[in-house]
Amino acid sequence: MTGIALASLRHRRTAFAASFLSVFFGSVIVMAFASMLDTAGQPGVTAADRETLLIVASVVGGWGTVIVGSAVGTTLAVATRQRAAELALLRTAGASPGQVVALIMRETGLVAGAAALLALPLGYGGGQLLLALLQHSGQVARSYGFRFGAAALGIGLGVTLAASLTAAWLTARRAAGRPVREALAEAAAGGRRMSRRRLWAGIVCVALGGQGAVLAMTVVGGKDVYGVQMLAVEGCIWGGIGFALLGPALLGAAVTLLAPVAVSVSAELSVAAVRQRLQQAATPLMPIIVLTSAATGTLYMQAITNGLHSASGQGDKTVATVNYVIVGVITLFAAVMLVNLLVAVITDRRREFAQQRLAGATRRQVLGLVGAESGLLLTVGVLFGTIGGLLTVIPFSLKTTRRLIPHASVGIYLGVLAGVVALTLAASLLAARRATRPDPVTVLRGAART
Repeated sequence: MTGIALASLRHRRTAFAASFLSVFFGSVIVMAFASMLDTAGQPGVTAADRETLLIVASVVGGWGTVIVGSAVGTTLAVATRQRAAELALLRTAGASPGQVVALIMRETGLVAGAAALLALPLGYGGGQLLLALLQHSGQVARSYGFRFGAAALGIGLGVTLAASLTAAWLTARRAAGRPVREALAEAAAGGRRMSRRRLWAGIVCVALGGQGAVLAMTVVGGKDVYGVQMLAVEGCIWGGIGFALLGPALLGAAVTLLAPVAVSVSAELSVAAVRQRLQQAATPLMPIIVLTSAATGTLYMQAITNGLHSASGQGDKTVATVNYVIVGVITLFAAVMLVNLLVAVITDRRREFAQQRLAGATRRQVLGLVGAESGLLLTVGVLFGTIGGLLTVIPFSLKTTRRLIPHASVGIYLGVLAGVVALTLAASLLAARRATRPDPVTVLRGAART
């Protein structure tokens, strides 16, 4: 089975690259923050410095772990779902459901294991950089050395490998357990249905985000700014993850609403293409929503806090650093995941683009279609990402300043919006240009051989 898995990996290098990168960068982030636990546990660390290191490791590392686990799981599920037709054909050739699941698990284990091991040097360097940042800002004494031990290795490797193998097992089990005819029909349809498991997971996460917003307004007093922060930040994180999981349903509703008002040819084709392959089309929504939600909620929450401290003459560097590091880590990882998923999804459509060009569409028209689809994704992603961010901004602002609309610059939101839009359009159009560069006949011949 291992030999077959290695042959499959060699044959599908491009398809597995997205999975490899998500596990690699996810492992780097989790290891770097988990190493703060090792550093805090060394002899001679004062109680105050140990508390700072534990806060950074638990708060930032904890939320980072949640987001990394969700993103890695989504990427592996996408990679498996793109092979639905191949898995169904294996069943017709005589492979049992158990053998199909075993093959996917072996492939995932090889990719995830290699990515996690190769991430060790960067995880070590990231932890050193994080400790240097804390020491440079005066939050931790410079006399402590960096430690990279059991916590960094156990949590870093454990989280990413567990998320990868769990996602692969669930997706492969679902694909292998279907009747062959149903699996082939679903693969031909491009994956229009969203699983009930994902639907309920999304609903639960959104409910957790709403719960964080309610608790922030009811449990803690308004003068306890940091206590309100700890609860309010759950709104934008859990809410963003929940809306991201519900992406196919949200995108499907948007397509239904926009279909009657699509007046141009590009708009009509975009709506039809997204409706035909709803699951695949909604894949890039996850990083768009999570990035918009987390960045908006956390940055505005810290801007409100800065205003309160300016008025009172007080401040806390540790909390501010934690908030900014949360934004930086989530932004960097979400940006990598957004580009990763867009390239993977668009590259997988090379055959579709070739067929469109042979049917008479020009390369410019195909790129226009991809741009229109990206615009639809941005509309849905930014809308629900903003709603997720408001689950943090509104309760925090009401509780600490008694203002529904925070007294903070609109430039924060416009900056987040500009970054998300620029990154999405650049990644999607560049990937589409590369996918449409070869001659369409050559592309179709290559697809027929595989």
